[in-house]
Amino acid sequence: MLALLALALAAPQAHLDAGMAAMKAKKPAEAVTAYQACIADDPTFVPCHWELGWAYWVQNDWEKVVATWTKVKELDPAHPEVGKHLPTAEGHVASLKAIRAASQGAPDTVRPPLPAGKTLRLRAVGDIMLGTDFPDNGAYLPPNGGADMLTGVADWLKDADVTFGNLEGPLCDGGETHKCSSGGNCYAFRSPTSYGDHLKAAGFDLLSTANNHAEDFGVACRMETEETLDGLGIAHSGRPGDIASIEVDGTKIAMIGFHTNPNSHYVNDHDTAVALVKAQAQSHDLVIVSFHGGAEGSKNLHVPDKMETFYGEQRGHLRAFARAVIGAGADLVLGHGPHVPRGMEVIDGHLAAYSLGNFATYGRFNLSGHLSTSLVLEATLDHEGKLVSGQILPVRLEGEGVPMPDADKTAIDLIRSLSTEDFGERAPQIGKDGTFAPPG
Repeated sequence: MLALLALALAAPQAHLDAGMAAMKAKKPAEAVTAYQACIADDPTFVPCHWELGWAYWVQNDWEKVVATWTKVKELDPAHPEVGKHLPTAEGHVASLKAIRAASQGAPDTVRPPLPAGKTLRLRAVGDIMLGTDFPDNGAYLPPNGGADMLTGVADWLKDADVTFGNLEGPLCDGGETHKCSSGGNCYAFRSPTSYGDHLKAAGFDLLSTANNHAEDFGVACRMETEETLDGLGIAHSGRPGDIASIEVDGTKIAMIGFHTNPNSHYVNDHDTAVALVKAQAQSHDLVIVSFHGGAEGSKNLHVPDKMETFYGEQRGHLRAFARAVIGAGADLVLGHGPHVPRGMEVIDGHLAAYSLGNFATYGRFNLSGHLSTSLVLEATLDHEGKLVSGQILPVRLEGEGVPMPDADKTAIDLIRSLSTEDFGERAPQIGKDGTFAPPG
């Protein structure tokens, strides 16, 4: 009898081991088969349900992820990980439902096209991390509660119809990080929720939360960030299903934030990105796509026409991504993530800026070389979302990462050079004063 019991217990474990081996070999379909066999042998064996969810995750089969992990939650309500990851999968399912609804039959309402001659002037910046209270109990928080971080460039930020930035890390007053075992050189960010007031005062209307620091202190802090921004009237996008929507002078604008991890709208899933853009284009006059992607650091100024990798992670085929979303109806593509500026190109009349670099990154960022070269990008779009004109307002990060106007205008010359080298005849024409226009 004991031998039979031992054999019965061994069977699920053997299937679990086979499934995990298949996942390690990057064969998720084989892993699914093994985990399903495991569950057939013992429907209450939680590890196989949990790992089956991950196998569906890597296949972007979000409805099956949700169904599988809901079962985990039912079998083991105290499971330590399901509460962290299930909401992300549920967000992807919500996005898919919105896509399907938009594709079925006539839309609920039809917006008349914007009148010819109408324009929108947008200003955009890259990575924003105004200070972190981790590690070292606030050693990396700026003086005066961060109130002075953006004063040197605030006039530039406010002078626009719409102002965009990438919020690098959560606004949160609690939470716990599991990113590393101790402080040291761990790059986990958490800014006090009070710093949201500085973003509002500086004029930000749209913020992307799609980046590798969004969940540094867990899903709860990510949700607290969204609640803080909602309270300030700043629209945001990043978490799957979270899409910003604002209206400015009769122009309805959507913004979708993408990242190289499926805990956000996923930059490596071009088919879903295209469907998301098409769905938003039905109910908005303009669609802005933001992405956090590309290899990081001063050696990665150029945009290769292939998948980029960084420390083993796929960081996006960004040229292909930009072409795909613009083809689907995106009007403007704004990139960030490499921590340096990159070039720009015009695709079918629409501007793609591949990296806006660091912008306001206090204390914890390497700012050597072009890591401190920054900008405020202005783009004026016409009633069809096409580029009319633009301007590069050059910025340099000073001291611990405080943005100030750059009298040397480094960003202008750098972006002109990179745009020409990478994109040739598709590069915008950029003047010495930073003004630019579509290629001639």
